[in-house]
Amino acid sequence: MKAIYFDGVPSIADLPQPVPRQKEALIRVLKSGICNTDLEIVKGYMDFKGVLGHEWVGVVEQCQERSFINKRVVGEINIGCGTCWYCKNSLQRHCPRRRVMGISGKDGAFAQLLTLPLDNLHLIPDSIADEEAVFAEPLAAALQILEQTSIRPTDRVAVLGDGKLGLLVAQVLKLTGCELVLLGHHQEKLRIAAQMGIPVATQRAIEGKNYDLIIECSGSPDGTKHALQLVRPGGKIVIKSTFREKVDLDISCMVVDEVQLIGSRCGPFAPAIRLLSQRLVQVRPLITKTFPLTRGVEALEFADTRKENLKVLIENQK
Repeated sequence: MKAIYFDGVPSIADLPQPVPRQKEALIRVLKSGICNTDLEIVKGYMDFKGVLGHEWVGVVEQCQERSFINKRVVGEINIGCGTCWYCKNSLQRHCPRRRVMGISGKDGAFAQLLTLPLDNLHLIPDSIADEEAVFAEPLAAALQILEQTSIRPTDRVAVLGDGKLGLLVAQVLKLTGCELVLLGHHQEKLRIAAQMGIPVATQRAIEGKNYDLIIECSGSPDGTKHALQLVRPGGKIVIKSTFREKVDLDISCMVVDEVQLIGSRCGPFAPAIRLLSQRLVQVRPLITKTFPLTRGVEALEFADTRKENLKVLIENQK
């Protein structure tokens, strides 16, 4: 099969077809999406080697559960050991022996075929198109914020970063009725948010520690520092960005201001699929360009070189 394989540099490779293990499915990938994490892996994040990609939709070709055959699915990316305390308490994403699709120890979705445990799969209804279903994983990550912190309609909330994830997070938080603003640098991306009814501002135009909650989605090492300049004493910062660089933080400032810092990663798929099906979150305006898998390396370069880009998709041509 064809795949985008990373071993220091990404390349289009001919690889053996994956063989599903017990309780796994063999899935033919239809479309996949390039995430900022993929771009950071190419720069050395996680020291990963293998097939990249973890945002995808595909069709089940082979598995023991007949009800899944020929059905469209998306999948959760964390594969736990199944026996530790975390796995037994539905926290596979924190299993110390976990494999993470396209990120750590498990080949990903930039390929014609992939395998994943049946327990990780979620069926996609016909009302959701392939290019929309690709957003299930990052939308679930956006919804994780609501699992970790309660947001009241009276709260002042700022989403820091106008990229793909920032636009998804802002749409999710808009549903809470909070006093929301999306802060960014790129006029075209801010325009997309404004057309969705989300208040926007350039980051340089906002000053003062006035926000109850900051969601840091900038993808920049300086994002958390900027969040600390905006959050009020006693407020919270939720960090969604991942990147290779290390960050120096003023811990004393956090102690004095009693600021809570919350890391946030993967989230619940079922409500993400529901939001997509009910059209409560718009994802089509976030798609910049689609490349065939055979031009996957070009797709990665395109996604990383233009700041105006949002989601770049990869499709497997029939």
